[in-house]
Amino acid sequence: MRLKTMGRPAGAAGRKGWWRSAAASMALVVGLAALPAAWAVQPQAPAAAAPLQFRITEGNIENAFFQQGNVAANLLLNSGDKPRILVAFPAGNSGAGIWFEPTITRVRWTLGPVTGLTHTVNGHVLNGIAAQATVTGDTLVIKDAVLGSIRVLRDYQLGQGYAEQAAATPKIVAEPQLTERSVRWERPRLDGAPGYAIALSTNDGRFVREDGRIALHPDRAGEAVHLRIEASTGETPLTPFTDLLNDKAQPDARSRQALQFLSYREKFLAGSWRFDTYFGRDTLMSLRLLMPVLQPAAVDAGIASVLARLSPDGQVAHEEGIGEFAVLQHLKEQGKSSASPIYDYVMVDDDYMLPPVAAAWLLEDPRGRDGARAFLASKVDGQRQGDALVRNLLFVAASSEAFARKPVYSNLVALKPNAKVGQWRDSNEGIGRGRYPYDVNAVWMPAALRAIGQFLDAGLLDDYTTPAQRTRLRAAAASAGDWERHAGALFTVNLSNERAAQQVRDYAQQIGVADAAALKSLGNAPLQFPAISLDAEGHPVPVLNSDEGFGLLFGHPDAATLDRDVGTLMRPFPAGLITDAGMVVANPAYADHEVWPRFGNNAYHGTVVWAWQQAIMAAGLKRQLARTDLPETTRAHLTAAQTALWRVICAAGSMRTSELWSWSYANGHYRIEPFGAEGAHEDESNAAQLWSTVFLALPPPVGEGAPSCR
Repeated sequence: MRLKTMGRPAGAAGRKGWWRSAAASMALVVGLAALPAAWAVQPQAPAAAAPLQFRITEGNIENAFFQQGNVAANLLLNSGDKPRILVAFPAGNSGAGIWFEPTITRVRWTLGPVTGLTHTVNGHVLNGIAAQATVTGDTLVIKDAVLGSIRVLRDYQLGQGYAEQAAATPKIVAEPQLTERSVRWERPRLDGAPGYAIALSTNDGRFVREDGRIALHPDRAGEAVHLRIEASTGETPLTPFTDLLNDKAQPDARSRQALQFLSYREKFLAGSWRFDTYFGRDTLMSLRLLMPVLQPAAVDAGIASVLARLSPDGQVAHEEGIGEFAVLQHLKEQGKSSASPIYDYVMVDDDYMLPPVAAAWLLEDPRGRDGARAFLASKVDGQRQGDALVRNLLFVAASSEAFARKPVYSNLVALKPNAKVGQWRDSNEGIGRGRYPYDVNAVWMPAALRAIGQFLDAGLLDDYTTPAQRTRLRAAAASAGDWERHAGALFTVNLSNERAAQQVRDYAQQIGVADAAALKSLGNAPLQFPAISLDAEGHPVPVLNSDEGFGLLFGHPDAATLDRDVGTLMRPFPAGLITDAGMVVANPAYADHEVWPRFGNNAYHGTVVWAWQQAIMAAGLKRQLARTDLPETTRAHLTAAQTALWRVICAAGSMRTSELWSWSYANGHYRIEPFGAEGAHEDESNAAQLWSTVFLALPPPVGEGAPSCR
């Protein structure tokens, strides 16, 4: 879902360390020793409200979340043979982490209390947390401590360019300050602003330099060592919402807690730990799905955060570079030190998401409609919200005109020149190396054009447009149907029943899963479905995918299209997308054999389950079932699909709020596996993901045959 920093290809994490210890088993227990007095640690003053605290364990990773006053932090402790301590802060998208050398004996952390704290470094106040924990396993040898931007920590975790960055900018490397009972790292931000710190201290272990590395030994071999972990940031804190949800929200404690941690008056965060800042697509899709249960101020704030980051020509910012990452980029590109935010506009899908999401709030929701004129007239940094919205609408209109005049593939919306990504499947293999994404052209563009028409009809654009601009917007809006019809036709994949069945047999054998149910579901009819993309020559890339869920949520397909497309997606994998572990987001069975390995269950956008894609499909089915113009046979098909989808959603249990997960297959069943927690996948999942909390607005269906969802 994310473009990897600086355009590097996705890859497996980290290099292997050379050091191995044959030392006796030991345990680290975090807690009693004080840090050196020079660090001036003071407990955080108690706030009026109790802190938000919750924990999520996925595989080998224990996550602890803390939010109170000026402190918001996500602490991760990695057990297993690749130990890690990492703390991420929404403030400045900053963090600090300690990576240890791989161990022979598996390490096991047990986390104790976590509290907020403030301390002063060189006269600057830093906000952070203190934690107590235990760990059993080998002597721990510190490989690296990395402090600064989460985007830099992300690169280090992925083994993507941290060494080069450190060589180019040595000041990002903090030197350890070592005593027998403690080790700490601290440094200012590169531009001299308050920076970052992380420290470990103990009363029953010793930090010792060995062969150029720092090792932690217990005082008594095989016994526990008590440690205190402290980490903090000097970046400007964000402002949490005190009143976020209304009484319609589902009583899912984990989702409520995750959403609270990720929601601020300045912006919504995409996910923690890896994306603790604004992402346009994540904000827009989460707002759309959560809209019924969010308080109006929260929806207004989310849309305003997107409008505030538009490019001069109206493109939606995908991601922001803030804090020290902005400083690094300005130094690299202009040779000057500046912390001004840098916005990334490489994605193309979010440009077309803004109009229908804004319309859903300002035109369709009574609460948003009541405040629409006031919202559009309000100003941020001297700019009216309505002026910003019109910039985006004019951008959409301009980019629609070529295909409206001549509906050929080369006039579709393509990925930007030299870009390998451009929509939510933003890993290099996400859309099968295609150039023209299906969702952008067949779903988002028509939805955006229809939203333009809605805004014009409501008269909300009159104060922000000239007559000539309104004429241009009206002409673009009128082309929505042509876009939907002609673009959809270009992406259509047709396979004979015999060819489809053979592909499923071969693919099932290749990946080691059963094919009987999948083959039976194909029946005797030929197969037709929308390709995930078109290649550079306009040929469909025949990967079955979940993006038709967008069409269900924002479109108005006819009955025949609903019967065909929903039926295809809901077949058992590997004929369709449904497994015991959930709905996978891609199925390459119908593509050429050389494509199959690129969409494995270890790939970020491969045959894996994304929580928000299941939510999109669930919301889309619910929306289609609310229609009154569908025949009973189609409604029956949609109801059956809804029941089947919710059955696998509910089966995921608490995992359903994670960013994504993988699966293993044994004894005829698919079993959920945390993505990245064991180090076997190309990346790792966020424990708290914004768009995975959207089930707060999606109650399971009720009635006969409806699944039980706890």
